[in-house]
Amino acid sequence: MLKMKKLFIRISLFLLLFVLTVHSKAQSRIDTTETLEIGGIKQVITLAGADRSNPLLLFITGGPGLPGIYPEDTTFTNELQKHFVIIQWDQRNTGKTLALNPSPVKLTVKLYKMDTHQLVTTLLTQYHRKKMVLMGWSWGTVLGFYMADNFSDLLYAYMAVSPVTNQLESERLALDMLRQKALKDNNKIAIKELATVRIPFQNNTQIYYDRKWLMASSGADISDTISMKKYFVDNAWVTELFDQAAENNLMVTLSTIHCPVYFFVGRKDYQTNFMLSEQYFNELKAPKKQLFWFKNSGHVVPFTEPALLQKDVIDKVLPQLNIAN
Repeated sequence: MLKMKKLFIRISLFLLLFVLTVHSKAQSRIDTTETLEIGGIKQVITLAGADRSNPLLLFITGGPGLPGIYPEDTTFTNELQKHFVIIQWDQRNTGKTLALNPSPVKLTVKLYKMDTHQLVTTLLTQYHRKKMVLMGWSWGTVLGFYMADNFSDLLYAYMAVSPVTNQLESERLALDMLRQKALKDNNKIAIKELATVRIPFQNNTQIYYDRKWLMASSGADISDTISMKKYFVDNAWVTELFDQAAENNLMVTLSTIHCPVYFFVGRKDYQTNFMLSEQYFNELKAPKKQLFWFKNSGHVVPFTEPALLQKDVIDKVLPQLNIAN
């Protein structure tokens, strides 16, 4: 009887410890949506990760004008969520943030940069952290480079995916390539539409024509581009923001960054030209830097090679960072 009692106690203790362990692990996960007061308006973010004590990683998406929260697509963050708390953000005038409140003031690149800085400092304060990791993609790298240049002390590292470095030159190179291809293929529609495009872009129709044929050159199906055209036509402010951002040539304005910097570049990227990305990377000075190539990708690396992107971050970048929350 005494032996049975002892056995019962041991089993009970084991079950209690098991339940507490499972409960603790479940409690440590974070998966939430928050609305923060940023730049005088309500702005929406999501946070997702296997352990809320892991380092923060803010992902700033492309655009301008595109939502940054991808609830249906976790393919480019599913592995990262095991090592980081991944933060996605619907910037001013996009997605859930736009649904809550359109921007009451004129949209400028400076305004988005200020929003980014306030978001970073708010998150660090709220989650009691000294630093975070920042990853920008395309337009997001405009904001990311601003943070790395001016507030490197807040970053463990800056990761630039399809970086905007010398965009006016990139656009000229792309347009020249597209026009030559149109002539070679005797594509009369492409020849006509591309003939109307000027660099810098003068209106959103020009951006639409340029991006349409850039997509076609990479093998994408452009038989139905109604939604893309609607995006550009309905968001006239995109042209002005885009041209503001494109004026900055980092090869002239930003030679040194005082935190580790990592580039992730598609070998077929003509939108933010891969050759210019490599040239700038080679000239850039930083405490640590590394360039990762994606041979099967153009501009949208996070969605064309998400597994490789995450593997590079987890296996090659993360071990180099001296992260202490």
